[in-house]
Amino acid sequence: MDIDKRRQLRDAFGAFMTGVTVVTSVDDTGKPIGFTANSFTSVSLDPALLLVNIDKRSANLAHFTEGSHFAVNILSEQQKETSNIFAQKVEDRFALVKWRNSDAGVPLIDDSSAWFECERHQVVDAGDHLILIGKITAFDSCGTAGLGYYRGAYFTPYQNAESLITSPKVMVSALIECNGSVVMVKENGRYNLPSRPVADGSVSDTLGGLMQKLAMPAHPGFVYSIYDDRQQHLQHIVFLCALPTDAQHANPQADNAQWFPLDQLATLPIEDAALKSMMNRFVRENAVGNYSIYYGDENSGSVKQFAS
Repeated sequence: MDIDKRRQLRDAFGAFMTGVTVVTSVDDTGKPIGFTANSFTSVSLDPALLLVNIDKRSANLAHFTEGSHFAVNILSEQQKETSNIFAQKVEDRFALVKWRNSDAGVPLIDDSSAWFECERHQVVDAGDHLILIGKITAFDSCGTAGLGYYRGAYFTPYQNAESLITSPKVMVSALIECNGSVVMVKENGRYNLPSRPVADGSVSDTLGGLMQKLAMPAHPGFVYSIYDDRQQHLQHIVFLCALPTDAQHANPQADNAQWFPLDQLATLPIEDAALKSMMNRFVRENAVGNYSIYYGDENSGSVKQFAS
C-alpha cells in the first residue's frame, strides 16, 4: 500500500474512539519496559483473556512476545502526560512516573483507571503487527474515567463537563450503578437520583461534595444525560458513575439513600417524568452494555450512542 493510502487508512481507523493504555513488562535484566497502545481489546470472560497489538518494529518486541508476563494499564483522564511519555523515545520512562511491581513482577502504573496482570497466552502474526493475547491473572479498577483517544487527539468525557453548562442554574446528579443496582434517594415519598445544585464551585467540586455526603468512593465516568427544564429554568447534568473493584459492596451512608435492583426501578414512585424515562433507558442499555447520551429538554431530545 502506498504512503497516501496508508495515511488515509490510519485516519479512517482514527474515526473509532478508543481508550489509551500503557503495556508494560520487563526485559532480560529485569528492567521495566513499556509502550503506549490504544489497540487494546477484551477477548473473553471465561477464560479471562485480552489482547494488544505490537508493532514488529518495536525494539522490545521479543521481550513482550517471549516473556512470561505483561500488564495492561488503562490510563485515567489525568494521565495524558503518561501516555505521551510512553509514546515517545524517552531514555528512562519509568523515572518520570509513579509505578510499582505486580505479584508477577511486571510494572503497574499508579493512578491508572484499571490494570490487568497477564500471562502470555498466545501470539498471533498479523501483518506488520503481532497480536499478544494474555490470560488475566489479576486485575483491579479504581472506577475513574479512562483517557479517550479520537482522530489523533485525546478527549476527556468527564473533565470537559464544564463546557456543557448553558444555564445559570445547574443541577448535577450521580447515576451510580454496580452489580445490577443503582443508588436512589427517597424524598417526600418520591425517589430521585443523588443530586446537588452547582453553586460557587465547579461541577467537579459539586460531585465531590455529593459523593462525600453519600460516603461512597464512586467516580464519574461520562455525561449520561443533559437536558434543560424550561419551566424551572434549570439545567440537569447526569453523570454515570462507577465504584472501585474493592468497594463494590459499599452502602451509601446518607439516611435517605439505598441500592435498588434495576428490575425494581419500574415500581418506584418517580415523580419526574424525564428522570423516569431516563432510568427506563438506562435499564435497557445496561442489559446490553451499550450506553448513550441524551440531549434536549424535559419533553423531547435526541439520544446519541457514546460507548460500548
